Amino acid sequence: MGSRSHSALPPNWQVRVSQKYDREYYFNTVTRESRWDPPTLSPQLGAKHILAKHRGSRRPSSWREENITRSESEAHDIITGYLNDIEQCDNAEDKDKMFGDIAEKFSDCSSAKRGGDLGRFERGAMQKPFEDAVLALKPGEISKPIKTDSGVHIILRTH
Repeated sequence: MGSRSHSALPPNWQVRVSQKYDREYYFNTVTRESRWDPPTLSPQLGAKHILAKHRGSRRPSSWREENITRSESEAHDIITGYLNDIEQCDNAEDKDKMFGDIAEKFSDCSSAKRGGDLGRFERGAMQKPFEDAVLALKPGEISKPIKTDSGVHIILRTH
């Protein structure tokens, strides 16, 4: 099956022709995803986060704790404490380092092993309250506590 590239496509995407349907589709050569609709060229976002889950979280367990029993209010207080500690830092570099250190030790997300770094992601990839918070920040800024179905977060926008 032949393929051709379009310069307007994001990296790793190709236009191919379906033999079965005799129509073009889009194929990602890295993820192996295929789709009829073209992939977006929307700019990717990037963020680190620290997550405190609570018993009402959609999955109240983590790498740190098999059965999380804290309340949402307690999770909010924990995250607020981390934010207060980070805000005591004198400069952006120290804030970034402290954010990563706290995430690595205390975040209830598996991204903890990467200092809370979620890498780059496109719009629509995260829960809406999380994405809205990332979009409201400039790179280097840290959010107030944000509630999602996963728990309570603070977010540091990286891209």
